[in-house]
Amino acid sequence: MKKWSWLRWTITQSFWRRSGPRGLPLQWTTWMMILTVRMQQRRARNEDCPASLSVRRQAFLCARLPAYWETAAMAFQCQRDSYAREFTTTVVSCSPAELQTEGSNGKKEVLSGFHVVLEDTLLFPEGGGQPDDRGTINDISVLRVTRRGAQADHFTQTPLTPGTEVQVRVDWERRFDHMQQHSGQHLITAVADHLFGLKTTSWELGRLRSVIELDSPSVTAEQVAAIEQSVNEKIRDRLPVYVRELSLDDPGVEQVRGRGLPDDHAGPIRVVTIKSVDSNMCCGTHVSNLSDLQVIKILGSEKGKKNKTNVTFLAGNRVLKWMEKSHSTEKALTALLKCGAEDHVEAVKKLQNSSKLLQKNNLNLLRDLAVHIAHSLRNSPDWGGVVTLHRKEGDSEFMNIIANEIGSEETLLFLTVGEEKGAGLFLLAGPAEAVETLAPRKVCTF
Repeated sequence: MKKWSWLRWTITQSFWRRSGPRGLPLQWTTWMMILTVRMQQRRARNEDCPASLSVRRQAFLCARLPAYWETAAMAFQCQRDSYAREFTTTVVSCSPAELQTEGSNGKKEVLSGFHVVLEDTLLFPEGGGQPDDRGTINDISVLRVTRRGAQADHFTQTPLTPGTEVQVRVDWERRFDHMQQHSGQHLITAVADHLFGLKTTSWELGRLRSVIELDSPSVTAEQVAAIEQSVNEKIRDRLPVYVRELSLDDPGVEQVRGRGLPDDHAGPIRVVTIKSVDSNMCCGTHVSNLSDLQVIKILGSEKGKKNKTNVTFLAGNRVLKWMEKSHSTEKALTALLKCGAEDHVEAVKKLQNSSKLLQKNNLNLLRDLAVHIAHSLRNSPDWGGVVTLHRKEGDSEFMNIIANEIGSEETLLFLTVGEEKGAGLFLLAGPAEAVETLAPRKVCTF
């Protein structure tokens, strides 16, 4: 038996009686991390716990410390088994809380409720670019799940009693969608880097589509096509996706892609690996095989902020929904344009050209009409004093033509254009003193 000379054992028996594997005092955090790493090293060397420790302490350190750090590393049930839809656990605490949401009118609303902490959870708290899950606890709706250190806060509007055994159910449609998009992002990121050295700087899992920000001022259409072809080939290859945990001092950590760990991270590092493609630090939920992605469609790329490029994509069921919507639009256009889908673009171009020609002809007619109206007003027996005119059709140029054609400095001219119940324009012309007097005080837009 090798001697544990690296650490003095000064933990008192009363401490072990008072504290369990959960809720360890904060000052022991570093010690526990060291203990876990050392225990993993000893296990790798087939060494036992120190004989100087009591049987009870040996059992705690050798059997229960890994479980504690699995929780501290945010390894919830949803991460250990992303495909689980129901789970039984126990309520640890329930405290009053508030949740800021956006109401139906777009304004911010504050909901009163409770933060429920469970011994373990099936509902993923937001993190790693992935939104949180939705679901129920004993059929009570969970409106938000957030991470707080090593635990997850579930916001509900109904309290739950600590110590109660509860049934947790996840909104599977939302969960599986997030799994598809997140694993899809890992795959696109890895392929873009491998093929063209395009590094991912950030990504967003959106409600309808997702965006990957690449560290490049531009990405060509040929590059996008090559990336899309490669990722779909790997999906057809049915490559497995698996999760493993590495200790902080594991040499393999340096081979893993990632953008750093959260400031409050503790314990092992969670690594998501796509076989022969990518290994990446990640806390999110993922598919277990690329075949579950079904297909990935890259919708295109556009210039982003700070000399970056944004690539928009869909994965899995989102592609099917997009295709269904596109097909419905295609059918509607076919009925309206009276031609096949292959002729839609040409038909719309013809309509645009006809519309531009009609607008040009209409403008010429309005100009001719303005000249005619000006001459009619000028030759009218009622000419003089104040002349008013309103037309629904027309614009500022229409009114200017009338004013210029009349060219009188003796008659006050008040012209208006626009719908009677909508916004419009007006023009006031005539003697300088009258215009100066009336314009600021008497006349306004309607």
